[in-house]
Amino acid sequence: MSDRGRGVRRWLGIGALALVVVSVAAGPAAAVPPPPPNPSDSEIDASQRDANTKAGEVGQLTNQLAEAESRLDQLQSTVELRMEEANKALVDLQTAQDAADAAQRDADAAKREADAAQAQIDTARANLDAFISSSYQQGSTMGSISAYLGASSPKDLLARAQLLESVSGSQLNALEMMQQAQTDKSNKDAAARQALQLAQQAQEQAARAKQTADGAQTAAVQAQQAQAAQTTQLESQKTTVEQQLFQAQQRVNGLQGQRQRYEDWLAQKQREDEEQARQAALAAAAASAPPAGGGGGGRPAPPPASSGSAAQTVERVIARAMSQLGLPYAWGGGNTAGPTRGIRDGGVADAYGDYRKIGFDCSGLMIYAFAGVASLPHYSGYQYTAGRRVPLAQMRRGDMLFWGRSGIHHVALYLGNGMMIEAPQSGLTVRVAPVRYGDILPFATRLVG
Repeated sequence: MSDRGRGVRRWLGIGALALVVVSVAAGPAAAVPPPPPNPSDSEIDASQRDANTKAGEVGQLTNQLAEAESRLDQLQSTVELRMEEANKALVDLQTAQDAADAAQRDADAAKREADAAQAQIDTARANLDAFISSSYQQGSTMGSISAYLGASSPKDLLARAQLLESVSGSQLNALEMMQQAQTDKSNKDAAARQALQLAQQAQEQAARAKQTADGAQTAAVQAQQAQAAQTTQLESQKTTVEQQLFQAQQRVNGLQGQRQRYEDWLAQKQREDEEQARQAALAAAAASAPPAGGGGGGRPAPPPASSGSAAQTVERVIARAMSQLGLPYAWGGGNTAGPTRGIRDGGVADAYGDYRKIGFDCSGLMIYAFAGVASLPHYSGYQYTAGRRVPLAQMRRGDMLFWGRSGIHHVALYLGNGMMIEAPQSGLTVRVAPVRYGDILPFATRLVG
């Protein structure tokens, strides 16, 4: 049998003995109210293990969710980069297409010029061939005779000979110039075709780059969407397990509350039984005492005033904290007497004007709430070690909660039912809020009980 069970039997035995004495000495006693439910240690331990398991799952999911959100941010950056690369590929493709179109137009124009030059050469060559044919149809002098027949004098004949030679020479010279021009235009045509070929190659490369960039963008978007779906699933799982943790903590708190109420009842029963036994002993002593004038007992001393229970102390602490709802956050503010003016920090708090406000910071609110119970330093890290630390799954109303696994930076007072009161941060006010499990420390600090 456990010590608790033996204690229960011992005090129930004392109570029964006291009732017997009272019934003998003072008549029938009032009926004793039944004890409240008393859950077994195994029930409480099982509920605590379940809550610890759920708290561990919440911690794991919180870490997984943080990693998933970080991965999602990285993928978002990748998507943005791939989108810009796709935009660049689109611009390069458009530029290459424009260059290819211009090269095509230049090649077409160069070919037309070369074809026109060739046509002029063909016409000139035909005219020259006709001239030569008519001039020398019947030998090397035949053309000259036909030109000289109409001459009126030797001088005129000489002039016609010179004219014939000049016409023949000019036609030959013009033909050579047209052939040179045709060569130049043919060279331009070849250069234009080569430029067109290079432009088309650049266009093909740009098209392939655009296709590659589009594929990379599509893959990045798909990866982002898959990660977003995974993140959403993790958030849903975390919400579900947090609700399960809350329910498990409620069971723990409920069983521990039942145990506490039973222990309070048992202690009260003990005091009542002891007092009844004492009164019965006094009554028996008075009955057997000598007549007046002899010795004997006088009026019994009143029982000592009992101090408030732990539950009452917790309620006073919470009432003090709740009385400050709505007061502004002021970094460095708050003491045992109430809100005070904040102090400068040279940074964020100064930007919000905390040094001009009357209020509390997170640890200052705890100092005020626990005034008269414990003397707390104005630093959440020291407050964490100021009392008994209990696993987070066993936290109950009146415990302090802390955040910052890499360095404590915040403290709040647990109200029960998944709620807490806190002085959150610059720009906000003292408020009641749901417990945040991200970055929360695995232990609560208990100063009462």
